[in-house]
Amino acid sequence: MEKEREIPNVGVYVSVHHESGPVEKSCGSKRNPRGSCYIRIKRQLCTDIDFLILLNCCEGDVLFLLDSSGSVSAYEHSRMLTFLSELLLPFSLGEDQVRVGLLQVGTRPRLEGDTNTVEALRMAKEWVLRPGTADGARAGLPRVLVWLTDGVKPGDVIGPMAELQEEGVAVLVVSTGHGNYQVLRQVVTPPVESHLYFVDIDDMSIITEDLRDAIIEIIRAERINIRDVSTNSATLHWRPVLSGLGGYYEIHFGPLPTGGGGDGGDGTGTSPSTSSRPFQRLTPSADSSTARLTGLKPDTTYTTTLTPKYNEQVFNKLSVTFKTKPEVLSPAVVTVSESGQTSIRVSWGPSQPETVASYYIEYSALPRGKLHAVTVGRTQNSTLLTNLQPDTTYLVTVSARHTSGTEKAMSVKVCTEEVTPALADLQLTTVGSDSVQVDWKSSVGGLKGYWLTWEAQQSSVTGQRSSLYLPPDSLSTRLTHLPPATRVCVSPIYRTARGEGLCCTAQFHSGEW
Repeated sequence: MEKEREIPNVGVYVSVHHESGPVEKSCGSKRNPRGSCYIRIKRQLCTDIDFLILLNCCEGDVLFLLDSSGSVSAYEHSRMLTFLSELLLPFSLGEDQVRVGLLQVGTRPRLEGDTNTVEALRMAKEWVLRPGTADGARAGLPRVLVWLTDGVKPGDVIGPMAELQEEGVAVLVVSTGHGNYQVLRQVVTPPVESHLYFVDIDDMSIITEDLRDAIIEIIRAERINIRDVSTNSATLHWRPVLSGLGGYYEIHFGPLPTGGGGDGGDGTGTSPSTSSRPFQRLTPSADSSTARLTGLKPDTTYTTTLTPKYNEQVFNKLSVTFKTKPEVLSPAVVTVSESGQTSIRVSWGPSQPETVASYYIEYSALPRGKLHAVTVGRTQNSTLLTNLQPDTTYLVTVSARHTSGTEKAMSVKVCTEEVTPALADLQLTTVGSDSVQVDWKSSVGGLKGYWLTWEAQQSSVTGQRSSLYLPPDSLSTRLTHLPPATRVCVSPIYRTARGEGLCCTAQFHSGEW
């Protein structure tokens, strides 16, 4: 059964195939020791080239992104489709095997021939290759995007392709034109040599086998892959082919040899070319499907091999290569919180108690204040600096002393809060029936001014608040045309904030306030 869906206004056509069973059913077969069926398929057109395919080798979702824009002729488009038909010939298609989708990239009418690849990639990311969506990819299975392009005006594809790879989609590219090599090598998933192809439209058949092998490497059912890579660890995942049989898995992992070859899976357990870097060995049980690889070095390429072991049965040795993340030495970020007049909290990260011996914090008032220092333990990621001067800028330096002997430091400027004393005194004197003389005293000098507010206290006019700014040399003012009961407040204004004010109420009818 084939389900087809038209996507309006974006020039994209989607076809998702769900047919089950092998593509070719008339071939002879034989069985390997594990009972899997091998099938020999001979290419048509009377060639002498045979190739051996493991019929049920693979399980995953493959989406082909196919140029069909104005820059691609009908002949070229037909050749691409023929190429895809030959490429998929050996695969078994079905819900529990390989599912294939075709996303044809058309043209927006207003773009006059520009290939709308970016929009197609958005659809691939948000719909076709997203697990859990209707007709989308299946959760927990590998996903592959194969982009067949003539290389003409693909648009800004680097960002969308990177987003797909971040979500676990493997990207392969076949260019039949004069594509930009530097751009295309950035969008494919490593290794570039097996995932990026440049070929003439009439010679596409010469890459069929190599491209098919590259896809099989990604989606074969006995695949292994690496996840949760950090600076010093990673998790190896594999299909549990020994589940229910017994036996165990043998895992060897170590730094990729710099020369001389060898995968570290046999022999003395060390790389032939990097004998100072021993390979590690793990032996998970038959029911295992993951193993945590630890004790790795940052920013280092590792090779890992997994071999199922059960009696005398012969299983494929599976290999995967990955690179640990570069080490981000602490402190990489320093932040400030809980800022007060005489104290401030300084925090840093990332937390690295396994590699840091201690932290050393130095601080002094700028420009020439006395230097102070404090040392804290490796598990601490913040400290409270006390006995500071108010309204002062400090230079704070956090240094990490790593167990490797390395030191890293980061400095920030921090400011303590200004002291903002409250108003010392406030007096109101009624003048007539609707005016009041306001007098006040401040407790310190250096103010930036005063802020006066007054508001009627009677319920009928409550909420009609007025305000007035007065310069720092003003210590009195007269307010006129006030309601019978008016609440007057005066607050001192400092450089960074408003200090606590005083309030009084003027009562004209009784002469009290």
